[in-house]
Amino acid sequence: MKHAGRKPDESKSVDSETIESRSTPAAFAPRPALYLVGTPIGNLEDITLRALRVLREADLIACEDTRQTQKLLNHYGITTRTVSYHEHNEMTRAAELVKDLQEGTSVALVTDAGMPGISDPGFRLISLAIRHHVPVVPIPGASAFLAALVASGLPTDSFRFSGFLPAKRGERRAVLESVKGSPRTLVFYEAPHRIIETLSDVVEVLGNDRHVVIAREVTKLHEEFLRGRAGEILETLKSRDGVKGEITLLIGKAAEGEARGETDASSRQGIRQRLEQIMIEENLDEKAALKKVAKERGISKSEAYRELQRSK
Repeated sequence: MKHAGRKPDESKSVDSETIESRSTPAAFAPRPALYLVGTPIGNLEDITLRALRVLREADLIACEDTRQTQKLLNHYGITTRTVSYHEHNEMTRAAELVKDLQEGTSVALVTDAGMPGISDPGFRLISLAIRHHVPVVPIPGASAFLAALVASGLPTDSFRFSGFLPAKRGERRAVLESVKGSPRTLVFYEAPHRIIETLSDVVEVLGNDRHVVIAREVTKLHEEFLRGRAGEILETLKSRDGVKGEITLLIGKAAEGEARGETDASSRQGIRQRLEQIMIEENLDEKAALKKVAKERGISKSEAYRELQRSK
């Protein structure tokens, strides 16, 4: 669009300033709100300009670990006051922060790395803020599972992220059994000291030839991707003198030739076996044990009950 009486370069300069002035309020409105700020998962450069401005202009930053966040703040010269908000104090601190928000405080919520609420503290505060009609504003940023997924080489058209796998072997195998016939890429976080045990379960439950990817230390100095069949990757890790670092485990979808009916039958059989195991090991009645099985598999209790009935 031409502007009468202006040179082309002047018009461009005015338009640029207009765009910037219009976009600034949307980026961070100076109002009481809970801002969910994504922070780097390793490389300190992986943070947006908007995130930095929010951290500077907020009245308070709620941190999973104030010492960890302070490294980021010091790097960018940010002096905003911080307060701890983690899994051990979130019940009481969430109420305190919502009270501050209702009184006009703008709060930026961060975790040690990545997006708040993704396998990290945040859900309790977010849900409480929403219940009290406090605005909740996402400030997108780095996410370990998403970075690992797009670089894995596995299909990304359909995937399921399920956080950390259970630490106990029986529960972990039950989860793997439940997703044995999944038609989508599966994404999990795993602790380095458990990854060999977990891969052993993957081999036993899903098969030696199932395609997997281990994404280790994503965005960090020693970033590594191990891609291949489950049995091969397991042997590679076993040959090492220990495994260190943050790990994302990705599992390829089931082979197209695997019959859905067989998968359903396997899942139902798994529910019945797992139910009996829990009742024996934890001395629970069927109702309580079924509730636990449903929680492990991420399904409702009524759905687990229907599957159990179909297996009888």
